[in-house]
Amino acid sequence: MKKIRIDESWYNILGNEFEKPYFQSLQLRLRDLYKIKEIYPSASNVFNAFNSTPVDKVKVVIVGQDPYHGPNQAHGLCFSVNSNIKIPPSLQNIFKELNKDLGLDIPVSGNLTKWAKRGVLLLNNVLTVERGKANSHKNIGWEKFTISTISLISNHLKNIVFILWGKQAQGKEALIDSSKHLILKAAHPSPLSAYNGFYGSNHFSKANKYLKENLKSQIDWDLN
Repeated sequence: MKKIRIDESWYNILGNEFEKPYFQSLQLRLRDLYKIKEIYPSASNVFNAFNSTPVDKVKVVIVGQDPYHGPNQAHGLCFSVNSNIKIPPSLQNIFKELNKDLGLDIPVSGNLTKWAKRGVLLLNNVLTVERGKANSHKNIGWEKFTISTISLISNHLKNIVFILWGKQAQGKEALIDSSKHLILKAAHPSPLSAYNGFYGSNHFSKANKYLKENLKSQIDWDLN
């Protein structure tokens, strides 16, 4: 098997994961799927979250579900869409909360690469999806990889802010050592649930307050 195209800093702590039988099976299955179906994101962007935010740069982890399943949307960062693509409803709600919490102007682009470069690991629970079929790659192996990733971050780093929006993300809470990290939880930003506690959660300011208290530089959340 070819070496996974992932930032060296991540390979150093996740390398053993790529040798495990479940990941070898996942890799073979994905190679076949990419040949016969339209899979998002492109193969070169599957590990974009890791390549955009090296281990030593991680200050915040936001956990999403799976990639957007519409054409040209997903590019490997949870909740983010490629530039010049219509901003999806959940991301619109994230931007509304960003505006209410920090007073920042609503971003004109849904591309969150700037956040990733500033230390926000934008990690989906499942890293690939078939066109038009949300959750189509659930239970093919990605969840095991995500569990290992979050556990390794919790074990190897300290004073990280984990932002868990929605029940699926909150299912990862048990993997995180709350004595050395901050866990922020709220409803999912989807229009179906945003009014159940996502709005008014103030997670952006709370994350920065925690980082400052632990002598870390704060995240510049401004995307404009």
